Amino acid sequence: MLTKLGLMAALALGTATAALAQDATPRDGGKFVFTAPYGSSIGSLDITATPHTQDEIVAKAMNRSLYKWNPESGKPELDLAESVEKSADGKTYTFKLREAVFHNGDTLDADDVIFSYNRLADPKKALTGAEQILTIAGAQEVQSGAAETISGLKKIDDRTVEITMTNLADPGWVLMSNYAPIYSKDYPEDQLASKPNGLGPFKLANYVPGSKVELVKFDDYFEEGKPHLDKLEIMLMGEAAARDVAFRNGEIDANVLGPVQYEAYGQDAALKDHILEVAEVYTRNIGFNPKIEAFKDKRVRQAINHAINSEVIIKKLLKDKAYPAVSWLPVSSPAFNADAQPYAYDPDKAKELLKEAGYESGLTFSVTATPNESWGLPIVEAIIPMLAKVGVTVTTDPVEGPVLSDKIVSDNFESFIWSNSSGPDPLKYLTCFHSETSQAACNYVKFANPDFDKLIDAAGNETDLAKQTEILKRANDLLQEEAPVWFFNYNKAVMAYQPWVHGLKQNSVELAVQDYEDIWIDETAPDRANKRSHTVGRGRSSGPVQPSA
Repeated sequence: MLTKLGLMAALALGTATAALAQDATPRDGGKFVFTAPYGSSIGSLDITATPHTQDEIVAKAMNRSLYKWNPESGKPELDLAESVEKSADGKTYTFKLREAVFHNGDTLDADDVIFSYNRLADPKKALTGAEQILTIAGAQEVQSGAAETISGLKKIDDRTVEITMTNLADPGWVLMSNYAPIYSKDYPEDQLASKPNGLGPFKLANYVPGSKVELVKFDDYFEEGKPHLDKLEIMLMGEAAARDVAFRNGEIDANVLGPVQYEAYGQDAALKDHILEVAEVYTRNIGFNPKIEAFKDKRVRQAINHAINSEVIIKKLLKDKAYPAVSWLPVSSPAFNADAQPYAYDPDKAKELLKEAGYESGLTFSVTATPNESWGLPIVEAIIPMLAKVGVTVTTDPVEGPVLSDKIVSDNFESFIWSNSSGPDPLKYLTCFHSETSQAACNYVKFANPDFDKLIDAAGNETDLAKQTEILKRANDLLQEEAPVWFFNYNKAVMAYQPWVHGLKQNSVELAVQDYEDIWIDETAPDRANKRSHTVGRGRSSGPVQPSA
């Protein structure tokens, strides 16, 4: 089964696509009740000030960026610009902005783009969305305090803006981010967190902290004929059990599923035909710190990969809600090598490699882990007896979610188990393993390999996308060979939807972040106007948490 990983993923995605195929003409009107499933609160209505997917789910309805991600093509495409021209050297892009207005009536112009990106770069504001624009020429200088404005931004006229990048990579990969929206230069910044003013298809109607966000159709949205819905309601529901009850009662229209619900829904004849699956761009892994002498030897790292039966863990603990990992890039990545094979479960090979590396008599290390059921302590507990069979002793270093990242970036660990973004831009996420990328940025295992660096540098300077993709495939294959981590799995994101819901998409970046303007409800949807809800919004109160991916 593992040798057919690419085929498995394609079949799974093809099944979901067939389930969502629509022959009918979209119907206007109605309300879609969705969930933000990663907590029972949101951090801010100003998405530039928060890194949480929970907040992004809400922000996507209200805001727009220069580019947007197209889940169907798997590529970024223009959104707030109707056309773009690239300079001969491949670094300067001239955008012709589309005609669009903000929710308060302000008209989009070039100054809004320049204002928004300068605002993100301002170090005094400490906005988490800043990382999305750091490849614009001059943004790093603003971040460091060496300049007041980004030199790579230039207004040509009211509807034309020129942006110069620091490299030859397509700017769409970073400027499509929902965390880098375009805001109005004339709108009070101090109101963005409470009364957001965006360019999106829906505008805020009501926000009940700890319960829900209510939005209504923006009649002046720039895409003709959209959105189809009159209303969008996003319930803040961190508890899977509460979402399950609400979905089964018909009180919510879509439900993001965890492993337990995924197994149950797949066995329920009334639910199994309305499940959407996608291989999200997250790679779960155990990262090895090279400050531990044994981890400097790739034979030890390879041995650990051979000693663990990933397939059994995925099947028994994750209920098949994951795809076995081959290397770093997930199956939905354009640079994923469909011919590559994952590490085979082979304890004898593991023992042989450990003996060659000088660890025949044993090896001991700890794994820093959170309680997360999909990529935390339960997984570590499952691999302990597997590694013990080849003479490797593993202990646990239990921590809470926020502590994990602190320990990693401060180099206070021997190994860790985590779920990390690995797409959609393969160049960006493979660059995390470049020797010049800091541990605080994303090179958590301080990986350094000259051959790998050369490949990443070559990919960054390659303007032909097909050639760049081939280079990145080679880099990803080399990363697998070097095994700086135990390659565990790629998250299989799963969403159940009611039969009256249409227009959901297989968003591999984050399934819970949908293009709300394309969603519509058919005439079979129930009338909830007079139905009192006893379940919706009753999740346990908590702060923002990591997505299940």
